[in-house]
Amino acid sequence: MFNALQNPLSLVGRVLLALLFIPAGYAKMLGFAATTGYIASKGVPLPAVAAAIAVLIELGLGVLLLVGWQARFAALGIAFFTVVITFVFHPIFGVAAEVVQANSMSFWKNAAIAGGLLSVAAWGAGAWSVDGLSKK
Repeated sequence: MFNALQNPLSLVGRVLLALLFIPAGYAKMLGFAATTGYIASKGVPLPAVAAAIAVLIELGLGVLLLVGWQARFAALGIAFFTVVITFVFHPIFGVAAEVVQANSMSFWKNAAIAGGLLSVAAWGAGAWSVDGLSKK
């Protein structure tokens, strides 16, 4: 049964993951100054550079993931980005209890999102993708 669903499930999974990152990247691009200010408030060095990298990853790699072109590379890049930003923006280790409570759900949601992205990196985009079509 699952073999028949593999391609539609791969497509839906990629779309849902991409829909998290593409609008976020677009919003960061439109509100670049505010994004830079928020990143600076977290103590990240070179906040404008970090904001530009975030836009490129979320928007650029998000689109690649959506269409399934170089999807393994895109998913791996977004997964790495997600893990890094999670420790910066949603810390739960070595912080006050109230910070742990406030950040815990976002931290673990991001961990789950990274897990989904790593599955795409491991297994590919499926046949219903640019990568899948180029194999034919």
